[in-house]
Amino acid sequence: MIVDTHAHIFFEDYRSDFDEMLSRASDAGVVAIITPGTDLATSRMSVGLADRHEMVYACVGIHPHDAAKATDAGLAEIEALSLHRKVVAIGEIGLDYHYNYSPRDIQRSVFSAQIDIAIRRNLPIVIHSREAEVETVEIAERAAGNATGWTQKGVFHCFPGDTPMAEKVISMGFYISIPGPVTFTAKPGKLNQMAKVVADIPIDHILLETDSPYLTPVPFRGKRNEPSFVTHVAKKIAEIKQFSFEEICRETTKNARNLFRLTA
Repeated sequence: MIVDTHAHIFFEDYRSDFDEMLSRASDAGVVAIITPGTDLATSRMSVGLADRHEMVYACVGIHPHDAAKATDAGLAEIEALSLHRKVVAIGEIGLDYHYNYSPRDIQRSVFSAQIDIAIRRNLPIVIHSREAEVETVEIAERAAGNATGWTQKGVFHCFPGDTPMAEKVISMGFYISIPGPVTFTAKPGKLNQMAKVVADIPIDHILLETDSPYLTPVPFRGKRNEPSFVTHVAKKIAEIKQFSFEEICRETTKNARNLFRLTA
């Protein structure tokens, strides 16, 4: 059994073969797919998919790209959507200083506001961070330190940092999630940064993801990603850590169940 903890399966990329895509995932051993919203519309879509498909769970949130469009009413709707029985986290939220589609001060404000929702609801957060790791960690650490009763902190999705950052966020109570780039080739005989992080940290704080339809792993790199491909991420992690594939599936599935309180 295996869990894809981050897949945007509401995208039009899957419209022509959605049911077949879910069947391929099931055939590959995927027992749960978590699909994070990135704005109000996709958060509603994620909840709808979770409501209709047993193996699908939803996250609701406003991505930093869309932070400038966030309103008080929109944030209130995110909190209302989080009451659905199959919403397992607030996300995808965070900071993105690479594209700066939203002003940085607004990104920080909307990120913090959504962490407050997660704390009120005692839900984990799914964090996006790109070229903003220092501030992302600072905001998450401040929230984790000040919150009482926030039992499941969350995950840094598509983990963007190095080993010291991984050790830092794990010490704060967060997991890290590993997608397809862990399979990408670095210099001969060398691990890429993500693979090195995997080698350095304990398996009990690692989750698996595809970030579908993006970040397709080897051997399908260049094609549309989908949840069934999460097995290739698991196989690479097994190779790096010198564990069996079955052990990686078992341990990462246990981690996903613990963090997101999955029933699958």
